[in-house]
Amino acid sequence: MEHITDTHIDQNQPTAVTLGNFDGLHLGHRALIKLTKQFAEEEGLKSVVFTFSPHPMLVFGKRDDFALIMAPSEKKFTMEQLGIDTYIEYPFDQTFAAMSAEDFAIKLIFERMQCRVLIVGENYHFGANRSGDYEMLQRLGEARGVKVIAVPSVLFEEERVSSSRIRKCLIQKDLDEANRMLTEPYFILGTVSEGKKLGRTIGFPTINIIAHPLKLFPPNGVYATKTFYKGKYYYGVTNIGMNPTVNGTQKIVETYLLNFNENVYGETLQTFFYKFLRSERKFPGVEELRQQIEINAEQAAEYFASEEYLIKWKSAQE
Repeated sequence: MEHITDTHIDQNQPTAVTLGNFDGLHLGHRALIKLTKQFAEEEGLKSVVFTFSPHPMLVFGKRDDFALIMAPSEKKFTMEQLGIDTYIEYPFDQTFAAMSAEDFAIKLIFERMQCRVLIVGENYHFGANRSGDYEMLQRLGEARGVKVIAVPSVLFEEERVSSSRIRKCLIQKDLDEANRMLTEPYFILGTVSEGKKLGRTIGFPTINIIAHPLKLFPPNGVYATKTFYKGKYYYGVTNIGMNPTVNGTQKIVETYLLNFNENVYGETLQTFFYKFLRSERKFPGVEELRQQIEINAEQAAEYFASEEYLIKWKSAQE
């Protein structure tokens, strides 16, 4: 997959392009990408996903608590899995945001991208003051021989699937609903770092992940998770929080993997979140913490052997 992160986006062959922020790559996003790939294959075009970096919300600063469902590295990783030919993260700043909708459509997308097919969501808006929409794209495209297609919103339980809706589910610990809209469980992709190694001393060695600082984490607590490493999934429990029992002061993501005993420092691991088990709390001492980890490990093993998991996820991933 070609990955472009600057303004040098000119294409030397005709393309099928889809536009959007694509945070989370949920059901709606995947519908756009699937159709883009379909047109690219049928008409001999290069498939392109055109998005922006950083996310416009981070530039406009409309919400102090805004965070990303997928960190940039996670989104790139997933785009590669989806089989896109070219993935563009176009630099987004206040100057670019002031570009007129017509200039964006004609000069950037139609001309520089050699776009022959453009696919957007039915509610997509773009350009200065969000003045551009599907009707404008259709009119401009028709005059230049570009086929413009609007994809209807994807509904889940009679409501439109959106990144903001998924963020709300994650914050409310509703992993099941968030995961079903994401099509695969929420995950953290990160590099393993050395921690305090306390878990090793109480029989539960943990893997500490350095995650992207702009990533949205579910609330602090313990979750039933599954980690992918070297072509294999390992069941486990993951704690997101501050380690209050041992006076922790920094948020960490640490995972205890069942039946796993390998040195993975410096490795990149992908950990999927399936079920919330308990909130973070401070225990009287390390022994009480050890007992609770043992209980949570048993709960995770029971969940991954349950019909709830087997019906919803096992056949989809393994």
